[in-house]
Amino acid sequence: MRPFDARHAARYPVLIGCDEVGRGALCGPVIVAAVHFDPAALPPDLLEALDDSKRLDAPTRERLAPRIMEAGRVALAGGSRDLIDRINVRAATLDAMRRAVMRLGIDATVAVDGRDVPPGLPLPCRAYVGGDRLVPQIAASSIVAKVVRDRLMRALARRHPAYAWERNVGYGTAAHRAAMASLGVTRHHRLSFKSRAS
Repeated sequence: MRPFDARHAARYPVLIGCDEVGRGALCGPVIVAAVHFDPAALPPDLLEALDDSKRLDAPTRERLAPRIMEAGRVALAGGSRDLIDRINVRAATLDAMRRAVMRLGIDATVAVDGRDVPPGLPLPCRAYVGGDRLVPQIAASSIVAKVVRDRLMRALARRHPAYAWERNVGYGTAAHRAAMASLGVTRHHRLSFKSRAS
């Protein structure tokens, strides 16, 4: 069952939702989306379709992402592999969240999925564990970030087909780990995650 009911759309606040994708991957960037909309102004079927991106199949996410971008204000930011290796994935994620929110240029409360809020934001900010099933804007940001990052990893997979990124999008599946063991790492792999790949 999807978490948002259009009959109660006016109960959901107007705010900025922010979520990341790729934090636990072995390679590629972390991608953050920040999304702002009034839930009561969304088409009811779009509000009711929103959910944690991991609970939606790829065709559904691909169908929803452009509708979210049309209905709301969306900004993206990324934490590169170099940044992740330099400052760690948590710090890189929070930095990308801050940049994505600031790119919106909207004075509004920020709701972030997880336990941490990005430092340095001049806006009120609250973290929600499981936020992509509690706050519609977080769910929308989860979907947009997932679609953007998956497309990027599929593009990289064409250059590095042995790692099956078109299927695992950089996460540590058995096939991905086996390719790393036999072929080594690419410039897209996070060296700080090397111990997790063995």
